[in-house]
Amino acid sequence: MAGVTGTNGAYDAGTPGAPTPPAGPSGRHAETDEASPAATSTSPTTTTVDLVKRDRPTGQTEQALLRRLFSDRVLSLSVTAHDRLWGWLGPLLVAVVAGVIRFVNLGTPSTLVFDETYYVKGAYTLLNLGYEADWPDEPNPAFESGNQDSFLTAADYVVHPPVGKWMIALGMWLGGAENAWAWRLASAVVGVVAVFLVARTARRVFGSTVFGVVAGGLMAVDGVAIVHSRTGLLDVFLMFWVVVAFALLVKDREWFRRRLAARSAAMVDSGRGVGRDGPVVGVRWWRLAAAVALGLACGTKWSGLYFVAVFCLVSVAWDASARRAVGARQWHVGSLLLDAVPAAAAMLPTVLVTYLASWSAWFANPRSYDRQWYVSNPGSYPGWVPDVVTGWGEALRSFWHYHEKMLAFHTGLDNPHTYMANPWGWLLQLRPTSFYWRKTENFEGGCGAEACARAITSVGNPLIWWLATAAVVVALYALLVRRDWRAVAVLSGIVAGWVPWLFFPERTIFTFYTIAFAPWMYLTLTFALVLVWEQVSGDRRLRRRAAWVIGALLALVLAVSVFFYPVWTAMEIPHSFWRAHMWLRSWV
Repeated sequence: MAGVTGTNGAYDAGTPGAPTPPAGPSGRHAETDEASPAATSTSPTTTTVDLVKRDRPTGQTEQALLRRLFSDRVLSLSVTAHDRLWGWLGPLLVAVVAGVIRFVNLGTPSTLVFDETYYVKGAYTLLNLGYEADWPDEPNPAFESGNQDSFLTAADYVVHPPVGKWMIALGMWLGGAENAWAWRLASAVVGVVAVFLVARTARRVFGSTVFGVVAGGLMAVDGVAIVHSRTGLLDVFLMFWVVVAFALLVKDREWFRRRLAARSAAMVDSGRGVGRDGPVVGVRWWRLAAAVALGLACGTKWSGLYFVAVFCLVSVAWDASARRAVGARQWHVGSLLLDAVPAAAAMLPTVLVTYLASWSAWFANPRSYDRQWYVSNPGSYPGWVPDVVTGWGEALRSFWHYHEKMLAFHTGLDNPHTYMANPWGWLLQLRPTSFYWRKTENFEGGCGAEACARAITSVGNPLIWWLATAAVVVALYALLVRRDWRAVAVLSGIVAGWVPWLFFPERTIFTFYTIAFAPWMYLTLTFALVLVWEQVSGDRRLRRRAAWVIGALLALVLAVSVFFYPVWTAMEIPHSFWRAHMWLRSWV
């Protein structure tokens, strides 16, 4: 392989015919993380990097490959002690802000909110019985007043896996089931940790600590994230586990590319060249950890399966583009044999085993719902099969039957609901879900007005969501025209968390499902700001103006969040003030 030339751009190295991006102030295309497969540029003019044996200093080939695989900004992350400090301190500070927003008055209201009536009570019986028990009629007043033990002994028919309810149960175990804040403790904790992870991951994706903090900050102050972090519903735990998985896959992407560069450089320096497929890189522990997180996501809600499919495809596509960038002649074959097949062989069984393990209490407890279904519906086994094997076989048959009933429920759920919302309007928050509402009149409330209101409405900060929706269009342009890998990253969660629901418009579904992909809305909006910044980074005057505009926009976002905070947290406010928050008729 004589020599390879090209650009170090934001364009995915696996995309043929990628256009040359505009150069940044240093001559390198600072907005990019991947090169055109043809080569790398290390100066304001395109240069040739010879990837055959030459009398080069040790490490030069590896550095050349790294510059093909990463942008200057990404390579410069954590080089200095100052950047390492703020790389952790910045996300930590924004997480502290998120914690204050989420933990203050977490026990308000002291009653079960919206679907907490299912998940909090289910978590309590899981904690005490090992299975989800049924309840008598109208159990909530007794539960809310401190009498949590009115549950029945019969198992309840539940239609969601148990991971999220076990996490709620952990918070109740730590804080006491009689405390409303303990019902929501786990939600608040994972909501804060998710903010930190989004900030750290955005830093890695965009090669910028500042924009990482911006992405985390948007999540810290947005109503969708705040409401779910302050209520004991399952969707915040689904969001948390898919964010964990995404963060691990982004880390795996970096690890893979650094290992690929090192091993490819060794092959080149030995005189062999990269060859047809490129090198084997070894066990992908970060990707395996991501598979565990995805298994836990599916163990919270089945919609985690959409993230499994999308994230696996994205991760393998990143591998293919990397092999192409280092010069593997048949990179597509190498990626299939060395990356895609091993990824499927490792990740999919890991997801499945993790999911099955999440049901371990169901398997262990004979009183679990449908656990003894096989007794009245016995299977047939050859006489030579050991009893222990038939026992597990019958348990799995019961498990499968239960899952068939769950699937039938989800596919047939079409009961009308006041706050059901068509998914086409989710991104614009056209029909948010009311979690809680109470109105008092004749000066009975504590707000000092004739009529007072308390509300929890899971409407996102309108400025964030409306701008992020526009940013989705920008990201699609960056993906289709500029071949920017970062567009794939920020859109992946939206594709997994929103697009599948577009095919079920008749099903009873709600806008609050957006929490599952909300972190990618914040990432997409941040990505649009990054693109603006990169366009002006070479002009000091324009850069200063852009900084002021972005700063003013973020300040306005914060002001809107302060305005909406009362209707996210059930603060008692004048009814007229609550009405002032209902910007659209469909919000009421």
